[in-house]
Amino acid sequence: MNISKNNNSDKQQPKGTLGTFGGVFTPSILTILGIILFLRLGYVVGQGGLWQTLIILALANGISVLTTISLSAIATNLTVKGGGDYYLISRTLGLEFGGAIGLVLFFAQSVSIAFYCIGFGEVISGIFQAQAVYFPQIIAAVAVGFLFIFAWLGADWATRLQYVVMAVMIAALISFFVGGLIKWDSALIVENWKANSGAPGFWVLFAIFFPAVTGFTQGVSMSGDLKDPGRSLPIGTFLAVGLSLLIYFFACILMAGSLPKETLVGDYNSMQYVAVVDFLIVAGVIAATLSSAMASFLGAPRILQSLSGDRIFPVLNPFSKGVGPSDNPRRGVLFSGLIALCTIAIGNLNLIAPIVSMFFLVSYGLLNYATFFEARSGSPSFRPRFKFYDYRVSLVGGVACLVVMLAINVTAGVVAIALLAAIYQYLKRTAGPSRWSDSRRSYHLKMIRQHLFAAAEENEHPRSWRPQLMVFTSDAKRRRAIIQFGSWLQGSSGISAAVQVIEGKGAAMVKYREMAAAELRKNIKAEKAEMFPLVISTPDLEIGIHALIQSYGIGPVHPNTILANWIEPMPRIESDENARELGRYMRIAFRQECNIVLLNIKAQEWGDPAEQTADRKQIDVWWAGDASSRLSLLFAYILTQHPKWQDIRIRVLDTVYDKDSGKTVADLEQALSDFRIDAVPEIVPIRDINTVVAYSADAALVFFPFRLKNYTPLDFFGNSLDQLFSMLNKSVAVLATTDIDLDAEPDEGGAADLAAAKDAYAAALKKAEKAEQEAEELSQQAEEKLKKLQAAALSNADEDTVRRLNADALAAKDAAVKAARKAAKWSAKVINYKNDLEKLGEVIPDD
Repeated sequence: MNISKNNNSDKQQPKGTLGTFGGVFTPSILTILGIILFLRLGYVVGQGGLWQTLIILALANGISVLTTISLSAIATNLTVKGGGDYYLISRTLGLEFGGAIGLVLFFAQSVSIAFYCIGFGEVISGIFQAQAVYFPQIIAAVAVGFLFIFAWLGADWATRLQYVVMAVMIAALISFFVGGLIKWDSALIVENWKANSGAPGFWVLFAIFFPAVTGFTQGVSMSGDLKDPGRSLPIGTFLAVGLSLLIYFFACILMAGSLPKETLVGDYNSMQYVAVVDFLIVAGVIAATLSSAMASFLGAPRILQSLSGDRIFPVLNPFSKGVGPSDNPRRGVLFSGLIALCTIAIGNLNLIAPIVSMFFLVSYGLLNYATFFEARSGSPSFRPRFKFYDYRVSLVGGVACLVVMLAINVTAGVVAIALLAAIYQYLKRTAGPSRWSDSRRSYHLKMIRQHLFAAAEENEHPRSWRPQLMVFTSDAKRRRAIIQFGSWLQGSSGISAAVQVIEGKGAAMVKYREMAAAELRKNIKAEKAEMFPLVISTPDLEIGIHALIQSYGIGPVHPNTILANWIEPMPRIESDENARELGRYMRIAFRQECNIVLLNIKAQEWGDPAEQTADRKQIDVWWAGDASSRLSLLFAYILTQHPKWQDIRIRVLDTVYDKDSGKTVADLEQALSDFRIDAVPEIVPIRDINTVVAYSADAALVFFPFRLKNYTPLDFFGNSLDQLFSMLNKSVAVLATTDIDLDAEPDEGGAADLAAAKDAYAAALKKAEKAEQEAEELSQQAEEKLKKLQAAALSNADEDTVRRLNADALAAKDAAVKAARKAAKWSAKVINYKNDLEKLGEVIPDD
């Protein structure tokens, strides 16, 4: 058997060359230890005080740690390919979520290149004290061009550049920590412990600091260039998050213990005053901005390449092509560079910067949710090699991301979510079938299991009845019409199966059944019907249908209605014999308590009922006041809930054979009002089949009851159905096996019967226990009186005493016998009520 695998492209996935250190740890740690550390950490410590800063650090890194745990679980459960966050989310939540987050992440990372490069330009402007307005933008554009060269050459070259940057960063941090230890002043710690007077609010400071931790997934974007993504992603990300947390923690302590509050608050370059060699801090700022920009320049094109390879957005398909053995996405590099240059040219970064930050937070939230979704789907395939995982961790991480989004900037958060939702809805309407398997099917199957067991625990009631159709479609010429009618008849609540039964045996039937199933699926798809295809082969048609009706379904979901074309199963036999043959099959269904609906339509297609002329815009229901009539009326109502039938009215036609029948339109109106169904009632003086045809010949559809007699289906005149069907163009005959109470109240039905039976059982059990106790007490009294009588006789008591004691003993014995009979009577009632409960599905354990 040839089993194909889903890939991001038609060619074989190229093997990555990067390890944990160069591919994950380095880009992640360099992005985390960015411009916030060098230029904003001191401000946050000065304004918020050390205690608030440590809380901010804990909360921000808490999200990083929770998301890293989720990342580790999902990355070790899949063979991770290129695309990073996009790949993990799309392979779990589906192409709609994946496509939406992939597109906005590519845009966010491309714009981030411009952010970091403009930060680099401002630092250079400060060094040279340039006064030109556009000097920072010019420097930023030059930086984009410089980084573009490394991104164009590939991840290996870019990684070498990052090693140089890392060396500069290490030197800057060493200079700062050594200077902090030298200049340590415990008094300053006390001063900087409390918040500054007039300081911004907690969430404002949190928003300033939070971008510092958003780079921990930069290594994830390099997943396609890694030798072993499943191993490198969790290890490299955990190391980057853990080490950066320690660096930020000790940096906060040294800032608070080395500089006065005024310096921390008033000078963004306060870290230079702590360092032993202040120029190294400037070099660190330059290195931080360039390294963050380089990481985005590497990540954005790879997300675009993976997204394009999945062919979700046809306009992006050309970007799936890579160059060289590492499949370097040069077209994506060019596109990201153009976006970065356009962003620099616009210059107004404050407008879109908050939304871009929200996109990163959304991606973290979705990554947590995707892992939670995968874990809660209950699929045996969820077997992550990362063992330190619990689904509640991912749930907390996802909720934390949402809370932080709204706390930082409600407007930007809402705009980001709205954009994602818009892309999601667009993809849901336009995207074709997914090219890979995600976790949604596993989740749906788990929900089905839970809901089936929950439904099975509830008692059946007319209020919860819905059409569960088994649609027989053996006649290929009339298949489209009956599938379409079945989809209307089931409404939005029923479940239907389109069934084809093939008579025959032998090995050839296996292939023939597969071909028939493929054709049936094609027909269902063409009609856009919500049905499950089912094709079975059987050596004997009658036995096969009998077994099918008995066995199809699961738990509380099983067919309650059979829908078939008139004279469909045996077209090779003449009409009368064919009707009896069909009648035998209907008798099988009837005995299995399935309603029977026979469709008679001469055309192969229905057309549009809404286009009927005004005099044909009605459904006629011929009323006999029986269970079949009520089921016909319910089916007509369900039909009118479909958009194609919503303008069609229902007309209920009751019949009278003589003037003294007592039937009135008012009675029929009252019945329809009780049923809560809008219909036009009419009393028809009827004589024969011609009257029915005269009234309903122009109706869009006609429902009428029928019955079975000696395997022959008959109309309500006692004639063969074939006569009436031959005279009506579009008609439906209905035979109900059980009566559906159309005006059933909640306190009626199985639940009420079970409650009454439970109450009766409890009352009987209580009375039986009381009767047994009384019988036991009276039996003891009778024994005591008998002992007294025997003692008196032995002691030669006088005759009057013996006579009195004897009478008392006889009376006590008689009372005990009556009490024992009463107890036995109530015990028998308890057994009867217990049997009644068991018949209703309630199991009472034996004492």
